[in-house]
Amino acid sequence: MNIQLNLVAVRTVIRKEMSRVLRIWIQTIVPPAITMTLYFIIFGNLIGRRIGTMDGFDYMQYIAPGLIIMSVITNSYGNVVSSFFGAKYSGHIEEMLVSPMSNASIIIGHVSGGVLRGMLVGTLVTVIALFFTRLEVAHPFIMASVVLLSSIVFSLAGFINAVFAKKFDDISIVPTFVLTPLTYLGGVFYSISMLPEFWQGVSKANPILYMVNAFRYGILGTSDISITYAYAILVGFVILLFSASFFLMKKGVGIRE
Repeated sequence: MNIQLNLVAVRTVIRKEMSRVLRIWIQTIVPPAITMTLYFIIFGNLIGRRIGTMDGFDYMQYIAPGLIIMSVITNSYGNVVSSFFGAKYSGHIEEMLVSPMSNASIIIGHVSGGVLRGMLVGTLVTVIALFFTRLEVAHPFIMASVVLLSSIVFSLAGFINAVFAKKFDDISIVPTFVLTPLTYLGGVFYSISMLPEFWQGVSKANPILYMVNAFRYGILGTSDISITYAYAILVGFVILLFSASFFLMKKGVGIRE
């Protein structure tokens, strides 16, 4: 299959994914917008008044980047895991497997759909944030590249989850017991400098910490971690997870069994 046909295949999958997102927008777009609005009201406004400032910024302003990247991460992951598992469950994944479409095209198409949904929700949450606080982008390239890489990482993670999932319950285990705790402990609502030294070290084992802080650096210009190290982790995870996804597709794990 030549490059031109692969591009057509990828565009087709992306179009299908976006049609799915927009068709059921009440389930895919509205809930995260409502959830993030409640976060801004409860954590940013009510609790933030008692906290005051953090790292020299108003608390509402400090948590806004974390809430934006959190919405991108969760929606990128959720879109791919539900979409690809749905393709397995309904059986139409077999149509893609028997077509000339390459495994890489299948992965890239679904991941791109996850990234687009993540970006769409992230943009909406950013607009909501502007009603509560002021955001001035300090480093536009860092902000854009970090949110893109983070979205790709969790879209790939969602793809891998969907490959292994055998029933609908399996696609909710990782978001509930892994993704949610890591997100809440990833520095969205606090600076790790507030933690004892031991727990700072533990927190640095959480990859989401680097995504949140790098994105916060892109917007506010402040971070608890090295931006260079954050980029190394993001790029490393993209390569690792894409390689794992490609290997699983090539072996037919969870698909041809």
